[in-house]
Amino acid sequence: MNKKERLLTILKGNKPDRPPVICPGGMMNPCVTELIKKYNIDFTTANSDGKTMAALSKLVVEENLFENYAVPFCMSIEAEAMGAKCDIGSDTCEPHIKEYAADTMDLKNFHKIDFTKGRPKAVLEAVSILKNDDIPVIGNVPGPFSVGTSVVDPLKVYPALKKDKETAHSFFDFISNEVGLFALEQTRKGADLITISDPSGTGEILGPKYFEEYMVTYMNKMISIIRTDKNVPIIVHICGQMKKVFSLLTKINADAFSFDAIVSLKEAKEKIQKSVMGNISTYALEHSRPEVIKQMAVNRVKKNIDIIAPACGLGMNSKLENIKNILIGVENAESSDPNK
Repeated sequence: MNKKERLLTILKGNKPDRPPVICPGGMMNPCVTELIKKYNIDFTTANSDGKTMAALSKLVVEENLFENYAVPFCMSIEAEAMGAKCDIGSDTCEPHIKEYAADTMDLKNFHKIDFTKGRPKAVLEAVSILKNDDIPVIGNVPGPFSVGTSVVDPLKVYPALKKDKETAHSFFDFISNEVGLFALEQTRKGADLITISDPSGTGEILGPKYFEEYMVTYMNKMISIIRTDKNVPIIVHICGQMKKVFSLLTKINADAFSFDAIVSLKEAKEKIQKSVMGNISTYALEHSRPEVIKQMAVNRVKKNIDIIAPACGLGMNSKLENIKNILIGVENAESSDPNK
């Protein structure tokens, strides 16, 4: 079973030979400073040029860090394309939004995403280059709240959920449509699946009522658009504690869910009855020892976690040796399983 077959098998609800080890990209960027410097790659160029972006993504697999290609390496592309101003980052810092697109949620303030120029074009070019038969290509977009609070100050967005519902729904409908279409274009260029990450739309921030009214509604709108052509597998990552909204996740039409380190994946799997992904501590990946990471990975396999991955976005100072030991731990756990 090759890397692509392994991941797609689990996303179809079947059992692979062992859990895949992935880092999907976007918010969960796998390209850390040590990798960038080892190969003397300009990270700012890799975030804006399709060929360089694809080349860096390939190095992640060649270095035996993860078992997938992943682009882009940040979650600022969509907001920038809509009018926000972006700091393109450096070898030690991912691109990030530095200025909102507008002071209000009025739709006339925002651009539609143009796939024919700028960084959206670079992402689509990279996906086209990476397309292959053996290694899964994961396309990425942020979720509706992460984009929404990148184009308008969150102090204006969150209160509107209650005080100005008409404007809020119009705003998130526009965003989910634009971002969904960008993800759809990634699948048309060759992405095998899409990951949607929304650290700004947590159950803790929204509460169950608004999580259902907004997050479930507009996440599903995005997913529906992404599946315009075919039933593309979808992974959704949501940060924070999920206890209050576990039951609502069953209403999101994703194939797998990713959670950060504070969430019990065993409990999550029992609650949502879908594949779960995670959740190797990103703090440990940056600050701990390789043998600790290896044991974390072994423990995830023993707990029957479907997809092994970092719990959240990797710190740029994360060590290559630590990252490599996720895959080493998974492979060791499988080879020592007496039932195999």
